[in-house]
Amino acid sequence: MSSNIKNTRNWFEQGGRAYARFRPEYPPQLAACLASVASDNRLAVDVGCGNGQLTKLLTAHFHAVVGLDPSADQIANIVPNERITYQCAPAEVLPLADGSANLITAAQAAHWFNLPAFYQEVRRISEPGCVLALISYGVLNLEPALNERFQKFYWDEIGPYWPPERKLVDTGYATIDFPFEELTAPSLEIRVDWDLSEFLSYLHTWSAVRNVQEAGREELLLLFADEISAAWGDGSILRSITWPINMRIGRL
Repeated sequence: MSSNIKNTRNWFEQGGRAYARFRPEYPPQLAACLASVASDNRLAVDVGCGNGQLTKLLTAHFHAVVGLDPSADQIANIVPNERITYQCAPAEVLPLADGSANLITAAQAAHWFNLPAFYQEVRRISEPGCVLALISYGVLNLEPALNERFQKFYWDEIGPYWPPERKLVDTGYATIDFPFEELTAPSLEIRVDWDLSEFLSYLHTWSAVRNVQEAGREELLLLFADEISAAWGDGSILRSITWPINMRIGRL
């Protein structure tokens, strides 16, 4: 087993409660699509599971589900589920038996992994025909009256403060090495209706926002909050927000 594990900052080591509350939920269709191509329905493994947003959806389709995350804070903020076994573990050292998994997922997480070490573990724990899905959701879109201001904030103002790994998410993982028999990914999206407080609370889970704060540039955040609030109007109004779901799906 490779010991060359990438030494990268765990941006989610703190703030698991906010992450659990304000991150958007995946649609049930995502788990259904993945289950439909899995080798069997005995065991699904969700790596970098965070607070279990995708993990819990997999229970509708698999007899057993394992959720793994290196952050103890994320695991501590998970709502327990008798169908799911959660453990604190890195993607590069998976605590599972050889040839045991039918589906392996990594949702909004693979850009933090040491991919060669992770892929070595994926091959070890996969039964023949197991499916690996690397999932991400792209940049959100707001209603037209708000979207232009948000896109300027995301790309121009806060863009330089994203960790380098974020570029992999922005491209939908299209540029990463993926040495598996690739399957066609379905077209899916996340859709929510949020008020202003929920929207701004979601932004505050971003690693780039923490970088801005640590750099002493909080005026960037305050200016955006003021301007998007003015454009939003009554903060209690629910606005439609969507994220495209991007996937690389492969069969082992």
